[in-house]
Amino acid sequence: MRPRVLSPAEAEAQAAALSALHRAAFAGREPGWSADSFRDIAAMAGTQVLALPDGQGLGVLRSVAGEAELLTLAVAPAARRAGLGAALLAAVEATARADGAAEMHLEVAEGNAAARALYARAGYAARGRRRGYYLRPDGSREDALLLARALA
Repeated sequence: MRPRVLSPAEAEAQAAALSALHRAAFAGREPGWSADSFRDIAAMAGTQVLALPDGQGLGVLRSVAGEAELLTLAVAPAARRAGLGAALLAAVEATARADGAAEMHLEVAEGNAAARALYARAGYAARGRRRGYYLRPDGSREDALLLARALA
């Protein structure tokens, strides 16, 4: 399955479904993005939303001045362990390259072992840490690891 870049109008029209997918993918870890958040982000200059068919996954990136940031990457729980995360990440990177980005940045929860392994396999390296960045449903906080890699 190939991810597809949604137009801003498509992302706005699908905001509720994107939100439901994001909330399911991050259940127990964080609240997930609301439909309004997806609408707002999709309308921002330099931001693109990619989606897999049938609501199986999504990726959101922002490209500015030769750099890109992966804002989120989510795969539906029932669709995990099938290579969809890697396919989404590759599509996000290709989209960023096409926008002229030479480097991709992201942040990931320190305890998200599956995501950290995905990013390590793709060549991302640690660049820093944001202490207590993620607020968990139980009120605890978790550090975010800042990762990056060259896209050239």
